[in-house]
Amino acid sequence: MRNMVEDVVAMQFAELLPTVKNACGCAVCREDVMVFALNRLHPHYVATIRGEVLSKLEMGADQGRADVAVAILEGIRHVKAAPRCGRAPVAD
Repeated sequence: MRNMVEDVVAMQFAELLPTVKNACGCAVCREDVMVFALNRLHPHYVATIRGEVLSKLEMGADQGRADVAVAILEGIRHVKAAPRCGRAPVAD
């Protein structure tokens, strides 16, 4: 059993991070952004390969990708404003 949204968030975080100016990609900030996003998205738990494929199809749809992207970008903005890694805060 696993939450497929975690995989999608991790993948999209890696895609979006380089597009955000002054965003920190260290392990602490990465996890903080992912936790922020995952707490705002509905989980998609699967227990079988078939469920995994169906969930990936659903999450790959335009609206699913947009929802994940918005949650990640909000997380990056919040973490930039108050990073726990020791980096200086960055205002947008």
